[in-house]
Formats: sequence, C-alpha cells, structure tokens
Amino acid sequence: MIYNEKYETMDIDEKKELQLRRLQKIVKTAYEKVPFYKKKFDDAGVKPEDIKTLKDIEKIPFTTKADLREAYPFGMFAVDEEEIVEIHTTSGTTGKPTVTGYTKKDIGIWQEIIARAIVMAGGGKKDIIQNGYGYGLFTGGLGVHHGGYKLGAIVVPMSSGNTKRQLEIMSDFQTTILTCTPSYAMYLAESLEKIGLTKKDISLKTGIFGAEMWTSEMRDKLEEKLGIDALNIYGLTELTGPGVAMECLEKSGLHISDDHFYPEIIDPKTKKSLNEGEKGELVLTTLTKEGMPVIRFRTKDLTSINWNKCKCGRTTPRISRISGRSDDMLKVRGVIVFPSQIESAILKIEGLTPNYQIIITRPEFLDEIDILVEATPALFSDEMKEMEEIEIKIANEIKKEIGLRVNLQIVESESLPRSEGKAVRVIDKRNLEN
Repeated sequence: MIYNEKYETMDIDEKKELQLRRLQKIVKTAYEKVPFYKKKFDDAGVKPEDIKTLKDIEKIPFTTKADLREAYPFGMFAVDEEEIVEIHTTSGTTGKPTVTGYTKKDIGIWQEIIARAIVMAGGGKKDIIQNGYGYGLFTGGLGVHHGGYKLGAIVVPMSSGNTKRQLEIMSDFQTTILTCTPSYAMYLAESLEKIGLTKKDISLKTGIFGAEMWTSEMRDKLEEKLGIDALNIYGLTELTGPGVAMECLEKSGLHISDDHFYPEIIDPKTKKSLNEGEKGELVLTTLTKEGMPVIRFRTKDLTSINWNKCKCGRTTPRISRISGRSDDMLKVRGVIVFPSQIESAILKIEGLTPNYQIIITRPEFLDEIDILVEATPALFSDEMKEMEEIEIKIANEIKKEIGLRVNLQIVESESLPRSEGKAVRVIDKRNLEN
C-alpha cells in the first residue's frame, strides 16, 4: 500500500520538474525573507534567478548547524512570528540549541510525510501505534503523533520510560506498531521476557525505530524477539523532524520524501558532489518549508543514495543506513553528545586535569559511556571513599550536561595515552557499519 501515489510513484522527469519549481521558489523566499540567506547568497555572488537547473543548487553555499545556532532563537524564520504555530529544538549540544518553527502548512506537510512512513511500515487506519518517542521540544514524539492522527490510526502517547507500564499497555491494548529508539525497543523486548511474556502474548507487527544509529544485527535480534518487521526512520530537527526518510518493508534503503526534501551526497572534505552509490555526507534542502526554509544543510550523516525504482513501487530515492558522521558529534541512545560537553563538566571539578578519554561501547543492545579522567597527584592520593564521592559528583555533573548516565573512573595522572597530534578523546567501539 502507498499513502500518496501521486508523489511517491511520480515519473522521475516529472519529479525533477516539480523539484526545480519548488527549489526556485524556496530560494527566492529565503533570499527575500531571511537576512542570513540574503547575506550568504550575496557574499557568494549568487542570486535566486541563477537557479535555472537542479544542478545549479551547487552554486549555493552550505548551511551548517553553527549557522542555525548563531541565529538562535528566531533568526532563521521566513514568516512573522504570529504565523508560527509550533516550535521544536535540538537538545542543546555545545551551546544554544537549534530552533525550528512551523506554520500550519508546515505541520500539514509533517503529518503527510509521517503518514507516508507509517504506511511504508504496513500501517493503516486500523492500527494502534504505541509512541515511545519523547514528547516536548524533541521532534520524535509529536512528529509520529501528527502523522498517526493524519492517517487516522489510534496513537497511544506513551513517550519513553516506565517500562512496566509500556508492556502492560502493549499487552492490554494489543498494540500493532511500536515507535521508539531501537535500543529502547530491545530493552522492552528483554523486559518482556523477564516478566514471563513472549512475542505471542502481544500483537506487534512492526517497529518504526530511529533517533540513533543501529545495525542490521540489531534489526535481526529485534525481529526475532518481538516477531516484527523492524524498520528505520530518519529525520532532523533542523529540517522538520522524523519522516524525512523511511524504510519500506523491502528493507532496501530509506525512501526520501523528495518532493519536500532535495538530497545531495558530497565528499565531506572537498565538498564536491558525489555520484550515485558513492558514500559521502548527506546534504538536504527543504523544498516546501514555509516557516523556516533551510538550504543545503550539511547533516554530517554518512550514507549513499540510490535513484532506482524500489520493488515496493515507489520512485523516491533511497539512502543507505547511516553508518557514521563526518564530525565529532556523537549520538548515544538517541541523544546528541559532544566531547566538549563532557570536558566542560570535568573542568568544573577541582583536582582534575583536562586529560580524559571517552569510550563508547554497546556490550549488548544499549550504548554505554565509560569515561576515564586523570586526577592531579594530590587528589589521587586521597582516601578511597573521597575518590568515590568525587567520581559520583563528576558523573552527576556530566549527566546534567548531556542528560545521560555515564560510568566514570578517576585514574592516576599521566596514565592515559598522549598524542603529538590531535588528542584521541573518543574511542567508539560500537560496530555501526553493518
């Protein structure tokens, strides 16, 4: 089943004509109504009328997360504030969060692309969707909620946490679709076994999982333990939230709603466009966003693109599973983390040196963060009880900064490896390539 056959199965040449019209319009809007873009275009010597073909998008400068942060809070809006009906933000990263605003039309488009995603997962009006994504400023919860409402399905707004209640609801309501992070889905699966239930005691058929990178092995385990099709959803707060791309039941890549988002793949070092099938950094342009158009946004996500028609019948391009990022930003349990955030928390404590190491592992299915931090000789000679209290204090400071629990250990001064070049602060031992 396809939710919107007109756009999801559109002839490629017809789609390109549509994209060009929309690109020309959004570029003109951004230039005329967003001072940031007018300056950006003028500095690059580009005018809206220079965009005569889709290839001409390469003349336009990139937009980065740093650009959006500098415009905090409403500097990127293309409409008057009274036209904005909903606002979401990222979690904050190294400073101010990035903000995105939606008009009523934008919310309608968001509903549409999530409805498409749910149908790609085999969903329909008769389904009960248990929404385990977080509500609030995070886009996940309300994004899925908007789409389920549009589709006409029943949405159970559980949000994350309260695992026992989640499982009770899943069993009592006979939920058919689960939406949450894949690591939390695995935790639910393992908790199900612990309370003596099996996949036969629930009615799940599909999981729509995103907000963090996950492997094909994780998919296999989730499908085995829950008896479902485990599918990948992709999105960014900066553009709209979840629904930018979604995996269909063929599981051969994530379909981009390219009537609303124009995709490019670039070499992150040279910034040159890459060919179909070559892995590089995903760059996205909103084609229909009223409240906050975003032109050539560097996502930092590494993937490749396939323009061939899918066996499901859709002609929308497909990106491969995100295998990593082109910067030092980490995504752990669905939360964006920068090493500098951890450093900031460490440096608030007297007696610690700036030398630390972050080790990220996935021993089972949940990410773990282990942090080793060097102490001064004076601090390291303190009593064991005092050391333990300091470790707890630091761990709490880091949790306040990033919102995640960490395993922290104070180590002796000069015990961590040194480098003559750039310090190796992060060791990511997760296998995210498969």
